[in-house]
Amino acid sequence: MADEASPAKVWALMEKIGFCMLASRDGEEIRARPMAAYVEEEDGKVYFLTDKASAKEEDVAAHPEVCLAFADAGAQTYVSVTGRAALSDDRARIRKIWSPAAKAWWDGPDDPAIRLLTVTPRDAQYWDSPGTILSYVKMAAAVVSDSRPAVGEHAKVAM
Repeated sequence: MADEASPAKVWALMEKIGFCMLASRDGEEIRARPMAAYVEEEDGKVYFLTDKASAKEEDVAAHPEVCLAFADAGAQTYVSVTGRAALSDDRARIRKIWSPAAKAWWDGPDDPAIRLLTVTPRDAQYWDSPGTILSYVKMAAAVVSDSRPAVGEHAKVAM
């Protein structure tokens, strides 16, 4: 495992995966929900479109620390990001990240029900392996050789 890795690797993996589970606190409980991520490395932010009527507004106002869990199980690539979330009504940014897929939830980028959830990452961990089949082969070899398998790259990254 590397001690230091480039944040650029984390940004690239998040952008490639595209969807994540956003975990936030709801009082004493932790809630996670799938979200489409709009990754902007230049801004140092991950953006999400969310609905004004969702509970995320209260959750984030009370506990802004969140976790984003990205997973591409087929590629054996995983990213966990901790950061600080904030909600806004930033119409310019909403228009910038609007996509045809968002039309399933809202009438358009000016729909008054849309809110922008912005996460500023603080740190991350990633696991990036060479793929399922090769990982299984390396694990099997490790079992018979009584060693630890080298199944890819894992690093902690300050963002």
